[in-house]
Amino acid sequence: MIKIYDTMTRSLRDFVPLTENTVNMYVCGPTVYNYIHIGNARSTVAFDTIRRYFEYRGYTVNYISNFTDVDDKIIKAANEVGISTKELSDKFITAFMEDTAQLGIKPATQNPRVINYMDEIIAFVSILIDKGFAYVSEGDVYFRVTKSNNYAKLANKTLEDLEIGASGRTDAETDRKEDPLDFALWKAAKEGEVSWNSPWGPGRPGWHIECSVMATEILGDTIDIHGGGADLEFPHHTNEIAQSEAKTGKTFANYWMHNGFVNVDNEKMSKSLGNFVTVHDMLQTVDGQVLRFFLATQQYRKPINFTEKAIHDAEVNLKYLKNTHSLPLTEEVSQAELQAYLDAFQAAMDDDFNTANGVTVLFDMAKWINSGNYDETVKNAFEKILQVFGIVFEEETLDEDIEKLIEERQAARANKDFATADRIRDELAAQGIKLLDTKEGVRWTRD
Repeated sequence: MIKIYDTMTRSLRDFVPLTENTVNMYVCGPTVYNYIHIGNARSTVAFDTIRRYFEYRGYTVNYISNFTDVDDKIIKAANEVGISTKELSDKFITAFMEDTAQLGIKPATQNPRVINYMDEIIAFVSILIDKGFAYVSEGDVYFRVTKSNNYAKLANKTLEDLEIGASGRTDAETDRKEDPLDFALWKAAKEGEVSWNSPWGPGRPGWHIECSVMATEILGDTIDIHGGGADLEFPHHTNEIAQSEAKTGKTFANYWMHNGFVNVDNEKMSKSLGNFVTVHDMLQTVDGQVLRFFLATQQYRKPINFTEKAIHDAEVNLKYLKNTHSLPLTEEVSQAELQAYLDAFQAAMDDDFNTANGVTVLFDMAKWINSGNYDETVKNAFEKILQVFGIVFEEETLDEDIEKLIEERQAARANKDFATADRIRDELAAQGIKLLDTKEGVRWTRD
């Protein structure tokens, strides 16, 4: 049985879906005001890998990942370049789809956008007001945090801790609140900002309400898994829980999953340190599959350190797997030995999607394959495991001229004309074709 580390309970729990063999999963997507950075990519790859493993185990996955296209950062960025917020968001949504495709990310079942759920957001907020969980103040609408049951449990915080942190806070927005801890569900429009009409005047939604509405509208009041980066535990996911459960009276999500951070050369990534790296820029010099392999092969909850050496190692390891995949098929092999590798892989991945241990099994299997165990059943199993990590190798073909040279070399070896055979081997090596003489015959790899 698959076990998941649930952030809410801080424990490893057996995964029991609401509907048998189906996973309803919502993962917070990017705020589309810029190209995604390597931290965004880590979350996208981590949850894509989790989704792929669920599918490997036979589940149907309804995978929802949103685009936040109404936000302060989007408004600011759009104003700076003199275009509408929608134009800006459209640009970076397109870039996101193109860049993540290079990372081997499967398209989500749905990618909802905030601008398409404005009526639903207004209706959701209205219910919270009617139930006494929210109030209107000068065109803003705020959620009453003190009315929430076990607020901030997800982040392992207490209301008392938060009140101490908020004490002494003074600004215009705080003055509009009943309590400094209350958070915005709806923001009154400022001059020059994009806005929508509402019962409380023109404005736009707060950040947290957006995901609650899109998740419940698409997947229902209670979902199986809600995921995102560790930085979203508080306040974003905390506030999602508070407002969703206040509206429905039901548990919002049965499992909460959070991926670890990305460090760059052992330092936290930040614009101030100058180590802020976008995936769009990185893909100009790094193969998308290599970057994906680097991001996918660390257990999702653990931090990952981005370095040039790590990328180089990922490239070398991926090349080894590719060369293994391209081996010629052998005679029938031991199905019991194959099953042992498959069982070991499942045991690793069932343990909270431990991709690091899963990759170890993958390389053990590759070593076994390279020792002459590679029939059609092994190849199919090998490909299915690779696909969990988003890796699909295209079958390569050789030019007729190169194939002819290989045949000439084989003929020279058969005639014991080793000088000619060595000359042809060196000539092919200069073209990036490496020949390997095995008991099954000659095979080639491309450098």
